[in-house]
Amino acid sequence: MYDPVQLRTFLTVAQTLSFTQAARRLGLRQSTVSQHVRRLEDATGRQLFSRDTHSVRVTEDGEALLGFARTILQAHERAAAFFAGPRLRGRLRFGASEDFVLTRLPEILEAFRHEHPEVDLELSVELSGTLHERLDAGRLDLVLAKRRGPGDERGRLVWRDRMVWIGAEGVHLDPDRPVPLIVFPPPGITRARALEALEREGRSWRIACTSGSLSGLVAAARAGLGVMAHTRGLIPPGLVRVPDRAGLPELGGVEFALLGTPDPAPAAEALAAAILSSADRLGPGRVTG
Repeated sequence: MYDPVQLRTFLTVAQTLSFTQAARRLGLRQSTVSQHVRRLEDATGRQLFSRDTHSVRVTEDGEALLGFARTILQAHERAAAFFAGPRLRGRLRFGASEDFVLTRLPEILEAFRHEHPEVDLELSVELSGTLHERLDAGRLDLVLAKRRGPGDERGRLVWRDRMVWIGAEGVHLDPDRPVPLIVFPPPGITRARALEALEREGRSWRIACTSGSLSGLVAAARAGLGVMAHTRGLIPPGLVRVPDRAGLPELGGVEFALLGTPDPAPAAEALAAAILSSADRLGPGRVTG
């Protein structure tokens, strides 16, 4: 029998690829996180992570355990919720970045509504910058969005990735002409990141398409109107990374976090726990940096 506490620690390390970040999220000491992983490795008889002083990587056996761990923890959480006493009630205003529309976030929300049918869940899908503003204004209770940039450590880290340039397969960029950009309107975080990177490199640019909808941006990119900055692990179907030979500047890393109010309601905490326990299902890649 595998210890649910150790499994939860294992999943958190796999999601963050960092023993330090996992310890912060779980409110544990780093030595305790290492001990949980070591005991789980002893119980399975397999190495679950390969690690050195610079990086942590999930092994093949660790990848195999991910599915089993989620199943065990979900069954454990359903049983605990069933016998926990009064059902959760009230309104929960949840905001999610458009990046997650095409991931398995809808499945997580469906499971949450099934387990907590008396919670009135109101979903808002917006730009990350808009979600931050609405949360700060008290118009949302919980937000899953990009952090604003380096140094922003608000909320609980859910997923770390890198930003890349994407476009239609075969898209051509003339080095002597401004880069045609497909962007969200302000206060889009990816828009700001793209413009800052190009300005830093002294590369001229022009806005080829602006849309507040991810589907609108994707349609423009598929039509070959230009390129856009996007999260590497969430590239929409029909688009590809722009080759390095195009000479576009590096965009750096991006972090997605859960942010809430200072005094969160039980329903918000329950949804946050559901998202954190399933964070590795929100995208196909977990990339450090």
